Amino acid sequence: MKKIFVALIFTFLCASASFAQTPTPTPKPAADDDDVVKISTTLIQLDVTVTDKKGNVVTDLKPEDFEILENGEKQEITNLSFISNARTETAPVLNTKQNPAVPLPSAPLKPEQVRRTIALVVDDLTLSFESVYYVRQALKKFVDRQMQDGDLVAIIRTGGGIGALQQFTADKRQLYAAIEKVRWNPSGAGNIGAFAPIEATPLEQAKASGADVSDEQLKAEKDFNQGASDFREDIFATGTLGAINFIVRGMKDLPGRKSIMLLSDGFQLFTQDSDGFSDSTRVLESLRRLVDLANRSSVVIYTMDARGLQVAGFTAADNTSGLSAEAVEQRLSDRRDKLFNTQEGLVYLAKQTGGFPIINNNDLSGGIRKILDDQSYYLIGYQPDTETFDPKTRRFNKLQIKVKRKDVNVRYRSGFFGVTNEQIKKPTNQTPYQQILTALSSPFAVNDISLRLNAIFGNDPKRGSSVNSLLHVNAKDLKFTSEADGVKKAVFDVLAISFGDNGVPVDQISKTYTLTMKEDAYQKFLSEGFVYHFTFPIKKPGAYQMRVAIRDHATEKVGSASQFIEVPKLKKNRLALSGVVLENLTFEQLKREQQADQSTIAIDKNETQSNPMSDTALRRFKRGTILRYGFEIYNAKFDAGQKPQLLMQTRLFRDGKLIFEGKQNPIDLSNQTDLQVIKSSSAIILGTDMQSGDYVLQIVITC
Repeated sequence: MKKIFVALIFTFLCASASFAQTPTPTPKPAADDDDVVKISTTLIQLDVTVTDKKGNVVTDLKPEDFEILENGEKQEITNLSFISNARTETAPVLNTKQNPAVPLPSAPLKPEQVRRTIALVVDDLTLSFESVYYVRQALKKFVDRQMQDGDLVAIIRTGGGIGALQQFTADKRQLYAAIEKVRWNPSGAGNIGAFAPIEATPLEQAKASGADVSDEQLKAEKDFNQGASDFREDIFATGTLGAINFIVRGMKDLPGRKSIMLLSDGFQLFTQDSDGFSDSTRVLESLRRLVDLANRSSVVIYTMDARGLQVAGFTAADNTSGLSAEAVEQRLSDRRDKLFNTQEGLVYLAKQTGGFPIINNNDLSGGIRKILDDQSYYLIGYQPDTETFDPKTRRFNKLQIKVKRKDVNVRYRSGFFGVTNEQIKKPTNQTPYQQILTALSSPFAVNDISLRLNAIFGNDPKRGSSVNSLLHVNAKDLKFTSEADGVKKAVFDVLAISFGDNGVPVDQISKTYTLTMKEDAYQKFLSEGFVYHFTFPIKKPGAYQMRVAIRDHATEKVGSASQFIEVPKLKKNRLALSGVVLENLTFEQLKREQQADQSTIAIDKNETQSNPMSDTALRRFKRGTILRYGFEIYNAKFDAGQKPQLLMQTRLFRDGKLIFEGKQNPIDLSNQTDLQVIKSSSAIILGTDMQSGDYVLQIVITC
């Protein structure tokens, strides 16, 4: 049985496409927008946080305790509810018998299980080399200790490409991989330390050496350098705000309490020339639009100054030679002003979106903990007047919320532009390629066409490493047209891209397919769907994202899916496993395999046959059947003339809890032809009393 299955599973991956044999389609996740702030012509809802002197959330306020002013006019409160984040925490179930080095797998969260949706945005466009170190430590501590059950988390770098927008996940492996790629960006605005070193300009050095340099020349040089520096910082600041804007758009319809934690070295809202004139920049306009979008999407933005508590005095990197005492004092004054101004950008963004800033604090982990505790709020609604959404009368509607109780602090959203959600329309002039690329580049799945993706790592000694992706498509979501002679036809586009850990595309497939079939095959397609298979070679080990999107020509509907996968570095000769191929069998099918040679088995036409490609892509199995799985083992250690001693153990988890643990059994190596690439398979029985739901299968190999 094992020999036949192993031969099957490691040859079917050479096919380009196959039809599925599993009739159950992929369900669309239920929408949950109870926490979305709605701005319509009849109702405005916003979230408000009220804390006491100690920073604790006040939970017992009533409608009569609040007063809402829109553009200075009092509004009548129509509804109020308190949303609490308090919940009972459960300790993870650990297996004391198992080596603690084996990580516990995490199951994907369902929409109804999500309590908090958190985006930790690392602003590597502004972070200094020094700040990056402390940010990495804080992120690791968050994943290790502060992340809880029900948290949907993403760690996103503002300087990464579209692939760097990691899909929100509860899988700590994916988050650890994202943390590993948080590094200092030498192309960004950040310096080695919190401040750029003080040093003389070329003209100042020339003047100190006795050259004839006028004050007008020095002023012109200073103005030029200041202008170039301000322009450069403005570009990076708008890049940061653009990345956050994209994240907020994707978070709009996610469940749970939605919050963004921006870890940054700050940005300036205004620039100032040598004559002392201050002028608003493109940054302020980008901020205003981001605030409006965040308020509409019910996303609270918290900001953290990664520089911590800084003293804007001299540092070891400063070199004052060639500078007069007056020039030195002016440089120190500029440094203090820049520290204050860049912090003001963080303060403004946080306060305008209902969050708060963490500045002048060296404990980033403590700041994250304080933000996590700030997840309970009041949801308040009121009906606006007719002028609220008239942009000619009021371009921006300013909100003010007061609480009649004494000694409390109120945080809320500053306001919104004079346009309703219904008036904000999605772009309708996108080309088909732009439409599918937008779905693929989003950090969130698009479900107009239901897709299930499973990416499997494998290695061949001659061809090297590769990732084989199996994509199950629910054919019911495609539109088939009737052609001549009863033929059914569907046309769809496929765009698949693999992204490296730096967000840069590595490989891609872009094709258009036409499906034509007779009525009987058409009905089979509708009931069972089909599997699209593609393979990307992997030249460099590391973390990858496999992303794929499909667009139906007839309806213009789009579906997308993505998966995180780690490719091990086999050249280090460490024990490693391939991905796992799955097959669902009935007891009758297994019995026939054991009793007869495969070439002589008579197949019942009315019986649904097993299909490893479909089973591996969908990963859906019936109770009272057999789940068979196969994989490859690489770099098994053994002495010359000896066979490796390999032990395999199977574990099954549900909701993070271990529900089954098999015994450690030796792997049979009698039929292996290459001990560097060992093929193995096994099976477990799925009991008839198993609960429906998501399970995680873990295979542990020890040598």
